[in-house]
Amino acid sequence: MIRRIPFIMAAAVLVAAAQIPRPAPDLTINLNGGKRLQLSAYKGKPVVLAFILTTCSHCQFTTGVLSKLQAEYGPRGLQVLESTIEQGGEAFVPRFIQTFNPPFPVGFNDYTVAQDFTQHSPAKVMSMPLVIFIDRQGNIVAQNEGGDPEMAQGLQEQHLRAQIEKLLKPAAARAPGKAAAKKKQ
Repeated sequence: MIRRIPFIMAAAVLVAAAQIPRPAPDLTINLNGGKRLQLSAYKGKPVVLAFILTTCSHCQFTTGVLSKLQAEYGPRGLQVLESTIEQGGEAFVPRFIQTFNPPFPVGFNDYTVAQDFTQHSPAKVMSMPLVIFIDRQGNIVAQNEGGDPEMAQGLQEQHLRAQIEKLLKPAAARAPGKAAAKKKQ
């Protein structure tokens, strides 16, 4: 029994949840035509980043919702980005863009890039889409997978909208305790 404890502890570490909040590592999203988009170029803006599969119906639905929310919240500073992580994604992106006409950049990456970026355990399968919310300071403040209850099609838009509203609030409004502490000094 004692010999199993290290294995059990190691397994627990592998399936541990991602740390939230945490600084968003820089990410390069490859675009068709050899162009590259750096996530760091959007520092100072709230960002919603979605890792998708172009053939996933749930991901396609999410792209529609995010397109609607980009149009609505873009004037307030929101930037949505998508990156497909399927093998051969570069070949699928042009048709995906033509079919769904998203008003935001869509590129491609390797699965492992998304796994590392999201701190997703290699011991678990990623449930697509994987949506990450990054505040103006460049911190990941929330992330959801396709299998999460709030990502169900009947609840998804309301959930994404609520997360975006939090991102768009001024820093003082998001952390009233910190603002009050600064005023007292």
